[in-house]
Amino acid sequence: MGESVAEATITNWLKEVGDTIAADEAVLEIATDKVDSEVPSEVSGILIEKLFGKDDLVQVGQTIAIIETEAASAAPVEVPVVEQAAEAVMQTVVSAQESIAAPALATDYSQSDKFYSPLVKNIAKQEGISLAQLDQISGTGKDGRVTKNDILAFIAQGPTATQSVQPVAAKLASAETSVSKAMPVSVNGQDEIIEMDRMRKLISGYMVQSLQTSAHVQSFIEVDVTAIWDWREKNKNAFEKREGEKLTFTPIFMELIARALKDFPMMNISVEGDYIIKKKNINLGMAAALPNGNLIVPVIKNADQLNLLGMAKAVNDLGNRAKAGKLKPDDTQGGTYTVTNVGTFGSVFGTPIINQPQVGILALGAIRKVPAVIETPEGDFIGIRKKMFLSHSYDHRVVDGALGGSFVKRVAEYMEAFDENRSF
Repeated sequence: MGESVAEATITNWLKEVGDTIAADEAVLEIATDKVDSEVPSEVSGILIEKLFGKDDLVQVGQTIAIIETEAASAAPVEVPVVEQAAEAVMQTVVSAQESIAAPALATDYSQSDKFYSPLVKNIAKQEGISLAQLDQISGTGKDGRVTKNDILAFIAQGPTATQSVQPVAAKLASAETSVSKAMPVSVNGQDEIIEMDRMRKLISGYMVQSLQTSAHVQSFIEVDVTAIWDWREKNKNAFEKREGEKLTFTPIFMELIARALKDFPMMNISVEGDYIIKKKNINLGMAAALPNGNLIVPVIKNADQLNLLGMAKAVNDLGNRAKAGKLKPDDTQGGTYTVTNVGTFGSVFGTPIINQPQVGILALGAIRKVPAVIETPEGDFIGIRKKMFLSHSYDHRVVDGALGGSFVKRVAEYMEAFDENRSF
Protein backbone atom coordinates (compact mmCIF):
# COMPACT_ATOMS: atom_id res chain seq x y z
CA MET A 1 0.00 0.00 0.00
CA GLY A 2 2.99 2.33 0.15
CA GLU A 3 5.46 3.27 2.87
CA SER A 4 3.46 6.21 4.22
CA VAL A 5 0.10 4.42 4.48
CA ALA A 6 -0.57 3.06 7.97
CA GLU A 7 -4.21 1.97 7.84
CA ALA A 8 -7.19 1.46 5.56
CA THR A 9 -10.94 0.97 5.82
CA ILE A 10 -12.60 -2.09 4.32
CA THR A 11 -15.37 -0.78 2.07
CA ASN A 12 -16.56 -3.98 0.41
CA TRP A 13 -15.88 -7.71 0.39
CA LEU A 14 -15.90 -9.08 -3.17
CA LYS A 15 -15.73 -12.70 -2.01
CA GLU A 16 -17.73 -14.64 0.58
CA VAL A 17 -16.66 -17.48 2.87
CA GLY A 18 -16.58 -20.67 0.81
CA ASP A 19 -15.79 -18.93 -2.48
CA THR A 20 -12.92 -20.18 -4.61
CA ILE A 21 -10.29 -17.54 -5.29
CA ALA A 22 -7.63 -17.50 -7.99
CA ALA A 23 -4.20 -15.97 -7.46
CA ASP A 24 -4.21 -12.20 -8.13
CA GLU A 25 -8.02 -12.13 -8.06
CA ALA A 26 -9.51 -9.21 -6.11
CA VAL A 27 -10.88 -10.27 -2.71
CA LEU A 28 -11.98 -6.95 -1.18
CA GLU A 29 -11.96 -3.19 -1.66
CA ILE A 30 -10.31 -0.75 0.73
CA ALA A 31 -10.21 3.03 1.13
CA THR A 32 -7.39 5.23 2.41
CA ASP A 33 -8.33 8.88 2.69
CA LYS A 34 -9.77 9.50 -0.79
CA VAL A 35 -8.26 6.61 -2.74
CA ASP A 36 -10.14 3.34 -3.29
CA SER A 37 -8.16 0.19 -4.11
CA GLU A 38 -8.72 -3.51 -4.65
CA VAL A 39 -6.73 -6.06 -2.65
CA PRO A 40 -5.80 -9.15 -4.68
CA SER A 41 -5.12 -12.61 -3.27
CA GLU A 42 -1.52 -13.75 -3.25
CA VAL A 43 -2.56 -17.41 -3.54
CA SER A 44 -5.23 -19.67 -5.03
CA GLY A 45 -7.62 -21.39 -2.66
CA ILE A 46 -10.89 -21.15 -0.74
CA LEU A 47 -11.83 -18.27 1.53
CA ILE A 48 -12.57 -19.92 4.87
CA GLU A 49 -12.68 -16.94 7.26
CA LYS A 50 -12.99 -13.15 7.27
CA LEU A 51 -11.34 -11.53 10.28
CA PHE A 52 -12.78 -8.06 9.67
CA GLY A 53 -16.07 -6.74 8.37
CA LYS A 54 -17.16 -3.92 6.13
CA ASP A 55 -16.27 -0.43 7.48
CA ASP A 56 -13.63 -1.87 9.87
CA LEU A 57 -10.38 0.08 10.10
CA VAL A 58 -7.38 -2.20 9.58
CA GLN A 59 -3.71 -1.50 10.26
CA VAL A 60 -1.10 -2.34 7.63
CA GLY A 61 0.37 -5.76 8.42
CA GLN A 62 -2.75 -7.20 10.05
CA THR A 63 -4.22 -10.46 8.77
CA ILE A 64 -7.65 -9.74 7.29
CA ALA A 65 -8.71 -13.16 5.98
CA ILE A 66 -7.70 -16.81 5.84
CA ILE A 67 -7.51 -18.64 2.51
CA GLU A 68 -7.09 -22.41 2.51
CA THR A 69 -4.70 -23.46 -0.25
CA GLU A 70 -4.62 -26.81 -1.99
CA ALA A 71 -1.52 -27.82 -0.04
CA ALA A 72 -3.21 -27.02 3.25
CA SER A 73 -6.41 -28.87 2.41
CA ALA A 74 -4.43 -31.94 1.30
CA ALA A 75 -2.42 -32.07 4.54
CA PRO A 76 -3.60 -34.69 7.06
CA VAL A 77 -5.29 -33.21 10.12
CA GLU A 78 -5.85 -35.41 13.19
CA VAL A 79 -7.99 -33.95 15.96
CA PRO A 80 -9.35 -36.18 18.71
CA VAL A 81 -13.13 -36.32 18.96
CA VAL A 82 -12.96 -35.31 22.62
CA GLU A 83 -11.02 -32.14 21.76
CA GLN A 84 -13.56 -31.23 19.09
CA ALA A 85 -16.43 -31.70 21.53
CA ALA A 86 -14.68 -29.68 24.21
CA GLU A 87 -13.98 -26.88 21.77
CA ALA A 88 -17.61 -26.85 20.62
CA VAL A 89 -18.82 -26.63 24.22
CA MET A 90 -16.36 -23.81 24.97
CA GLN A 91 -17.52 -21.86 21.91
CA THR A 92 -21.13 -22.29 23.02
CA VAL A 93 -20.29 -20.99 26.50
CA VAL A 94 -18.38 -18.00 25.13
CA SER A 95 -21.22 -17.18 22.72
CA ALA A 96 -23.73 -17.39 25.55
CA GLN A 97 -21.61 -15.12 27.74
CA GLU A 98 -21.28 -12.57 24.93
CA SER A 99 -25.00 -12.62 24.16
CA ILE A 100 -25.85 -12.09 27.84
CA ALA A 101 -23.28 -9.34 28.33
CA ALA A 102 -24.01 -7.47 25.10
CA PRO A 103 -27.36 -5.92 26.09
CA ALA A 104 -26.06 -4.86 29.48
CA LEU A 105 -22.85 -3.29 28.25
CA ALA A 106 -24.03 -2.18 24.78
CA THR A 107 -20.73 -3.28 23.30
CA ASP A 108 -21.79 -3.49 19.66
CA TYR A 109 -19.12 -0.99 18.67
CA SER A 110 -20.03 -1.32 15.00
CA GLN A 111 -23.10 0.83 15.76
CA SER A 112 -20.85 3.84 16.41
CA ASP A 113 -20.28 6.56 13.81
CA LYS A 114 -16.60 6.58 14.80
CA PHE A 115 -13.85 4.25 13.60
CA TYR A 116 -12.21 2.02 16.25
CA SER A 117 -9.31 -0.31 15.55
CA PRO A 118 -9.75 -4.01 16.41
CA LEU A 119 -7.20 -3.59 19.24
CA VAL A 120 -9.20 -0.74 20.83
CA LYS A 121 -12.43 -2.74 20.46
CA ASN A 122 -10.88 -5.79 22.10
CA ILE A 123 -9.55 -3.76 25.04
CA ALA A 124 -12.93 -2.05 25.47
CA LYS A 125 -14.75 -5.39 25.42
CA GLN A 126 -12.38 -7.01 27.91
CA GLU A 127 -12.68 -4.06 30.28
CA GLY A 128 -16.46 -3.89 29.99
CA ILE A 129 -16.55 -0.42 28.44
CA SER A 130 -19.89 0.36 26.83
CA LEU A 131 -20.32 1.94 23.41
CA ALA A 132 -21.54 5.18 25.02
CA GLN A 133 -18.41 5.35 27.19
CA LEU A 134 -16.10 4.53 24.29
CA ASP A 135 -17.64 7.31 22.18
CA GLN A 136 -16.82 9.81 24.95
CA ILE A 137 -13.08 9.16 24.90
CA SER A 138 -11.15 11.97 23.24
CA GLY A 139 -8.81 10.45 20.65
CA THR A 140 -5.29 11.72 20.03
CA GLY A 141 -4.75 9.69 16.85
CA LYS A 142 -5.15 10.74 13.26
CA ASP A 143 -8.48 12.55 12.65
CA GLY A 144 -9.25 12.27 16.38
CA ARG A 145 -9.25 8.47 16.44
CA VAL A 146 -8.95 6.66 19.77
CA THR A 147 -5.58 4.96 20.17
CA LYS A 148 -4.45 2.18 22.49
CA ASN A 149 -2.90 4.76 24.84
CA ASP A 150 -6.15 6.78 24.90
CA ILE A 151 -8.29 3.86 26.04
CA LEU A 152 -5.66 2.66 28.55
CA ALA A 153 -5.54 6.16 30.03
CA PHE A 154 -9.34 6.15 30.25
CA ILE A 155 -9.29 2.80 32.07
CA ALA A 156 -6.55 4.03 34.42
CA GLN A 157 -8.87 6.76 35.69
CA GLY A 158 -10.73 4.07 37.60
CA PRO A 159 -14.35 2.98 38.14
CA THR A 160 -15.71 6.53 37.99
CA ALA A 161 -14.52 6.93 34.43
CA THR A 162 -15.75 3.55 33.21
CA GLN A 163 -19.14 3.64 34.99
CA SER A 164 -20.38 7.23 34.69
CA VAL A 165 -21.66 8.37 31.32
CA GLN A 166 -22.85 11.95 31.87
CA PRO A 167 -26.46 11.35 30.74
CA VAL A 168 -27.17 14.97 29.79
CA ALA A 169 -24.17 15.22 27.46
CA ALA A 170 -24.95 11.81 25.99
CA LYS A 171 -28.54 12.85 25.24
CA LEU A 172 -27.38 16.07 23.62
CA ALA A 173 -24.85 14.22 21.49
CA SER A 174 -27.48 11.70 20.50
CA ALA A 175 -29.90 14.46 19.59
CA GLU A 176 -27.26 16.22 17.49
CA THR A 177 -26.43 12.99 15.67
CA SER A 178 -30.06 12.22 14.92
CA VAL A 179 -30.67 15.74 13.65
CA SER A 180 -27.57 15.78 11.43
CA LYS A 181 -28.34 12.34 10.03
CA ALA A 182 -32.05 12.91 9.50
CA MET A 183 -32.83 12.91 5.81
CA PRO A 184 -34.24 16.29 4.72
CA VAL A 185 -37.75 16.43 3.32
CA SER A 186 -38.70 18.22 0.13
CA VAL A 187 -41.31 20.80 1.13
CA ASN A 188 -42.77 21.13 -2.36
CA GLY A 189 -42.27 17.46 -3.23
CA GLN A 190 -40.23 18.38 -6.30
CA ASP A 191 -36.73 18.93 -4.89
CA GLU A 192 -34.31 16.05 -5.33
CA ILE A 193 -32.60 14.81 -2.15
CA ILE A 194 -29.10 13.43 -2.82
CA GLU A 195 -26.96 11.86 -0.11
CA MET A 196 -23.25 12.67 -0.26
CA ASP A 197 -21.07 9.79 -1.41
CA ARG A 198 -18.30 8.53 0.86
CA MET A 199 -15.62 10.67 -0.74
CA ARG A 200 -17.66 13.87 -0.58
CA LYS A 201 -18.31 13.20 3.13
CA LEU A 202 -14.56 12.78 3.67
CA ILE A 203 -13.75 15.96 1.78
CA SER A 204 -16.41 17.83 3.74
CA GLY A 205 -14.92 16.65 7.02
CA TYR A 206 -11.36 17.56 5.97
CA MET A 207 -12.36 21.06 4.87
CA VAL A 208 -14.20 21.86 8.11
CA GLN A 209 -11.38 20.38 10.18
CA SER A 210 -8.80 22.50 8.35
CA LEU A 211 -10.75 25.72 8.91
CA GLN A 212 -11.12 24.85 12.59
CA THR A 213 -7.41 24.02 12.89
CA SER A 214 -5.56 26.72 10.94
CA ALA A 215 -5.90 30.49 11.06
CA HIS A 216 -6.28 31.09 7.32
CA VAL A 217 -4.81 34.26 5.83
CA GLN A 218 -4.50 35.10 2.11
CA SER A 219 -2.02 37.11 0.05
CA PHE A 220 -2.61 37.91 -3.63
CA ILE A 221 -0.19 39.00 -6.32
CA GLU A 222 -0.60 39.60 -10.06
CA VAL A 223 2.10 38.14 -12.31
CA ASP A 224 3.13 38.83 -15.90
CA VAL A 225 3.62 35.38 -17.45
CA THR A 226 4.04 36.53 -21.05
CA ALA A 227 7.54 35.01 -21.24
CA ILE A 228 6.25 31.62 -20.05
CA TRP A 229 3.27 31.79 -22.43
CA ASP A 230 5.46 32.60 -25.45
CA TRP A 231 8.08 29.94 -24.58
CA ARG A 232 5.43 27.23 -24.26
CA GLU A 233 3.78 28.23 -27.55
CA LYS A 234 7.17 28.00 -29.26
CA ASN A 235 8.17 24.64 -27.75
CA LYS A 236 5.02 22.61 -26.99
CA ASN A 237 4.84 20.80 -30.36
CA ALA A 238 8.53 19.89 -30.39
CA PHE A 239 8.30 18.78 -26.76
CA GLU A 240 5.37 16.45 -27.46
CA LYS A 241 6.99 15.06 -30.60
CA ARG A 242 10.27 14.31 -28.83
CA GLU A 243 9.00 13.16 -25.42
CA GLY A 244 5.52 11.86 -26.16
CA GLU A 245 4.20 14.11 -23.39
CA LYS A 246 2.00 17.19 -23.55
CA LEU A 247 3.60 20.34 -22.19
CA THR A 248 1.10 22.25 -20.05
CA PHE A 249 1.70 25.28 -17.85
CA THR A 250 1.43 23.19 -14.66
CA PRO A 251 4.91 21.56 -14.68
CA ILE A 252 6.51 24.93 -15.49
CA PHE A 253 4.78 26.53 -12.51
CA MET A 254 5.51 23.54 -10.24
CA GLU A 255 9.22 23.73 -11.07
CA LEU A 256 9.32 27.40 -10.05
CA ILE A 257 7.24 26.85 -6.88
CA ALA A 258 9.59 24.05 -5.77
CA ARG A 259 12.51 26.44 -6.31
CA ALA A 260 10.81 29.10 -4.15
CA LEU A 261 10.19 26.53 -1.39
CA LYS A 262 13.95 25.87 -1.28
CA ASP A 263 14.41 29.61 -0.73
CA PHE A 264 11.79 29.68 2.05
CA PRO A 265 12.06 26.35 3.94
CA MET A 266 9.75 27.60 6.69
CA MET A 267 6.89 27.33 4.20
CA ASN A 268 7.72 23.64 3.83
CA ILE A 269 6.67 22.67 7.35
CA SER A 270 3.84 21.03 9.27
CA VAL A 271 2.44 21.62 12.75
CA GLU A 272 1.81 19.09 15.51
CA GLY A 273 0.54 20.68 18.69
CA ASP A 274 3.12 23.20 19.87
CA TYR A 275 5.83 21.83 17.59
CA ILE A 276 6.89 22.74 14.04
CA ILE A 277 8.25 19.97 11.83
CA LYS A 278 10.62 21.29 9.18
CA LYS A 279 10.42 18.91 6.23
CA LYS A 280 13.60 17.71 4.55
CA ASN A 281 11.93 16.79 1.27
CA ILE A 282 9.81 19.06 -0.91
CA ASN A 283 6.77 17.00 -1.91
CA LEU A 284 4.32 19.05 -3.98
CA GLY A 285 0.65 18.13 -3.92
CA MET A 286 -1.34 18.99 -7.05
CA ALA A 287 -5.13 19.07 -7.07
CA ALA A 288 -6.49 16.79 -9.81
CA ALA A 289 -9.95 15.72 -10.97
CA LEU A 290 -11.36 12.23 -10.39
CA PRO A 291 -13.80 10.46 -12.75
CA ASN A 292 -16.74 11.36 -10.47
CA GLY A 293 -15.85 15.06 -10.50
CA ASN A 294 -14.38 15.14 -6.98
CA LEU A 295 -10.89 16.51 -6.47
CA ILE A 296 -7.90 14.63 -5.09
CA VAL A 297 -4.34 15.71 -4.30
CA PRO A 298 -1.68 13.32 -5.61
CA VAL A 299 1.88 14.17 -4.57
CA ILE A 300 5.03 14.76 -6.63
CA LYS A 301 7.80 13.42 -4.37
CA ASN A 302 11.12 15.32 -4.19
CA ALA A 303 9.81 17.91 -6.65
CA ASP A 304 12.84 20.16 -6.22
CA GLN A 305 15.07 17.44 -7.71
CA LEU A 306 13.16 17.24 -11.00
CA ASN A 307 14.00 19.14 -14.16
CA LEU A 308 11.21 20.38 -16.41
CA LEU A 309 11.01 17.11 -18.34
CA GLY A 310 10.82 15.05 -15.15
CA MET A 311 8.21 17.41 -13.71
CA ALA A 312 6.09 17.19 -16.90
CA LYS A 313 6.16 13.39 -16.80
CA ALA A 314 5.24 13.33 -13.10
CA VAL A 315 2.38 15.83 -13.55
CA ASN A 316 0.98 14.00 -16.58
CA ASP A 317 1.28 10.57 -14.96
CA LEU A 318 -0.52 11.57 -11.75
CA GLY A 319 -3.14 13.60 -13.62
CA ASN A 320 -3.92 10.80 -16.09
CA ARG A 321 -4.13 8.14 -13.38
CA ALA A 322 -6.38 10.40 -11.30
CA LYS A 323 -8.78 10.80 -14.24
CA ALA A 324 -8.77 7.04 -14.79
CA GLY A 325 -9.29 6.29 -11.08
CA LYS A 326 -6.01 4.36 -10.93
CA LEU A 327 -4.13 6.25 -8.21
CA LYS A 328 -2.51 4.13 -5.53
CA PRO A 329 -2.87 4.92 -1.79
CA ASP A 330 0.74 6.08 -1.51
CA ASP A 331 0.26 8.56 -4.38
CA THR A 332 -1.66 10.92 -2.09
CA GLN A 333 0.57 10.64 0.98
CA GLY A 334 3.49 12.71 2.23
CA GLY A 335 2.73 16.10 0.68
CA THR A 336 4.48 19.12 2.24
CA TYR A 337 2.91 21.94 0.18
CA THR A 338 -0.05 22.01 -2.22
CA VAL A 339 -0.84 23.78 -5.49
CA THR A 340 -4.30 24.04 -7.03
CA ASN A 341 -5.06 25.39 -10.50
CA VAL A 342 -8.36 27.25 -10.11
CA GLY A 343 -7.75 28.83 -13.52
CA THR A 344 -8.72 25.52 -15.11
CA PHE A 345 -12.32 26.41 -14.30
CA GLY A 346 -11.98 30.02 -15.41
CA SER A 347 -11.49 31.52 -11.97
CA VAL A 348 -9.24 34.59 -11.82
CA PHE A 349 -8.22 33.84 -8.23
CA GLY A 350 -9.46 31.87 -5.23
CA THR A 351 -9.00 31.37 -1.49
CA PRO A 352 -8.12 27.67 -1.16
CA ILE A 353 -8.31 25.77 2.13
CA ILE A 354 -5.04 24.42 3.52
CA ASN A 355 -4.38 20.70 3.15
CA GLN A 356 -3.63 19.61 6.74
CA PRO A 357 -1.12 19.32 8.34
CA GLN A 358 0.61 21.57 5.80
CA VAL A 359 0.73 25.33 6.35
CA GLY A 360 0.27 26.71 2.83
CA ILE A 361 -1.54 26.24 -0.48
CA LEU A 362 -1.12 28.26 -3.68
CA ALA A 363 -3.95 28.81 -6.15
CA LEU A 364 -3.06 29.53 -9.79
CA GLY A 365 -5.60 31.77 -11.51
CA ALA A 366 -6.60 31.87 -15.17
CA ILE A 367 -4.13 33.46 -17.59
CA ARG A 368 -5.71 36.51 -19.26
CA LYS A 369 -4.71 38.95 -21.99
CA VAL A 370 -4.82 42.40 -20.38
CA PRO A 371 -3.61 45.92 -21.22
CA ALA A 372 -0.58 46.76 -19.09
CA VAL A 373 2.00 49.50 -18.63
CA ILE A 374 5.35 48.38 -20.04
CA GLU A 375 8.44 50.19 -18.80
CA THR A 376 11.33 50.67 -21.25
CA PRO A 377 14.44 52.89 -21.38
CA GLU A 378 12.58 54.99 -23.93
CA GLY A 379 9.61 55.45 -21.62
CA ASP A 380 6.35 53.75 -20.64
CA PHE A 381 3.74 52.52 -23.09
CA ILE A 382 0.61 50.35 -23.07
CA GLY A 383 0.82 46.81 -24.42
CA ILE A 384 -1.07 43.50 -24.34
CA ARG A 385 0.39 41.13 -21.75
CA LYS A 386 -0.52 37.68 -20.37
CA LYS A 387 -1.20 37.97 -16.66
CA MET A 388 -2.53 35.83 -13.85
CA PHE A 389 -3.16 36.04 -10.11
CA LEU A 390 -1.44 33.92 -7.48
CA SER A 391 -3.54 33.39 -4.32
CA HIS A 392 -1.57 32.18 -1.33
CA SER A 393 -3.45 30.80 1.72
CA TYR A 394 -1.25 30.18 4.75
CA ASP A 395 -1.57 29.24 8.41
CA HIS A 396 -1.18 32.41 10.47
CA ARG A 397 -0.40 30.34 13.59
CA VAL A 398 3.11 29.77 12.27
CA VAL A 399 3.40 31.83 9.06
CA ASP A 400 3.31 35.61 9.41
CA GLY A 401 2.43 38.02 6.61
CA ALA A 402 6.07 38.79 5.89
CA LEU A 403 6.90 35.15 5.18
CA GLY A 404 3.63 34.34 3.42
CA GLY A 405 3.87 37.44 1.24
CA SER A 406 7.59 37.07 0.53
CA PHE A 407 7.16 33.47 -0.60
CA VAL A 408 4.43 34.21 -3.15
CA LYS A 409 6.38 37.26 -4.34
CA ARG A 410 9.42 35.02 -4.96
CA VAL A 411 7.27 32.67 -7.03
CA ALA A 412 6.09 35.67 -9.06
CA GLU A 413 9.67 36.87 -9.55
CA TYR A 414 10.73 33.47 -10.88
CA MET A 415 7.76 33.46 -13.27
CA GLU A 416 8.48 36.94 -14.62
CA ALA A 417 12.20 36.20 -14.98
CA PHE A 418 11.57 33.01 -16.97
CA ASP A 419 14.22 32.53 -19.66
CA GLU A 420 12.56 32.42 -23.09
CA ASN A 421 15.73 30.92 -24.58
CA ARG A 422 15.99 27.96 -22.22
CA SER A 423 15.85 24.40 -23.53
CA PHE A 424 13.58 21.70 -22.27
